[in-house]
Amino acid sequence: MNSYQEIINKIKPELEKVIKYLEGKLSRIRTGRVTPALVEDVVVECFGNKFPLKQLGAITVSPPRQIVIQPWDKSYLEPIEKALFKAEIGANPVVDKGVIRINFPPLTGEAKNNLIRMVSQNQEEARKTIRRWRDEAWREIQEKAREGKIREDDKYRAKKELQELIDEYNEKIEEMGEKKKKEILE
Repeated sequence: MNSYQEIINKIKPELEKVIKYLEGKLSRIRTGRVTPALVEDVVVECFGNKFPLKQLGAITVSPPRQIVIQPWDKSYLEPIEKALFKAEIGANPVVDKGVIRINFPPLTGEAKNNLIRMVSQNQEEARKTIRRWRDEAWREIQEKAREGKIREDDKYRAKKELQELIDEYNEKIEEMGEKKKKEILE
């Protein structure tokens, strides 16, 4: 394996992390349909510790736009409610007979536009991170070429392969964003 391929392979796990991070961010953006992903990672402070909501109760969706949270223990009700208010999820939680109900209003045109803008911002953030990794790998390749550890023709081959890899990840980012935008508009 050429040493430039080692440099390229070294950034692949980082690029995968960018995709996973974007996936997580996009899953928390509301669409026309509500999903447990909107609230499951809300951090709840309970008995001096912090827990993701999904560890403190069952989260179900009651069509068309209601999330129901059934805490494992009644003592979790108040901390969960507080955490949901702080999380600004776009709807207020209501405690009702030992469960928490969150009714999400239908998305207005303006709300949809704001969500689409949020998706675009997340995509751009991911693209910037991808570019940063590309630039770092390219700098390392050029440095090795100056040191004579990479031949000149390999340097250009490396640039082409690196760009192909970056294009592949940018395409994934684009596809994920378009899919989410389509879900928002449904």
